[in-house]
Amino acid sequence: KRHGDLDLQAIADNASVSVRTLNPHFREHFGTTPLGLLTRMRVDRARRLLESTGLTVDRVAEQSGFGSYASLRLHFLRTVGVSPKKYRQSYAAGR
Repeated sequence: KRHGDLDLQAIADNASVSVRTLNPHFREHFGTTPLGLLTRMRVDRARRLLESTGLTVDRVAEQSGFGSYASLRLHFLRTVGVSPKKYRQSYAAGR
């Protein structure tokens, strides 16, 4: 595991609850699971990087907390509806 990686156990430990208790309480307060919120935050970071930098998509994946471009692409497609490369192209075309 890389330094700074988050997982459910680390979040639960920080909140002083069990993993089993964490998800329902988290969902009640935030409307999603810890992993869902973390993924959404990572996709938002990737969007900002795609919009404002010339980083390669591999570097964007790394800088936004995804382990690989494949992981970024999967979550980006689910959340945004287009691939990161198409997002960058459409964003650049709209400027």
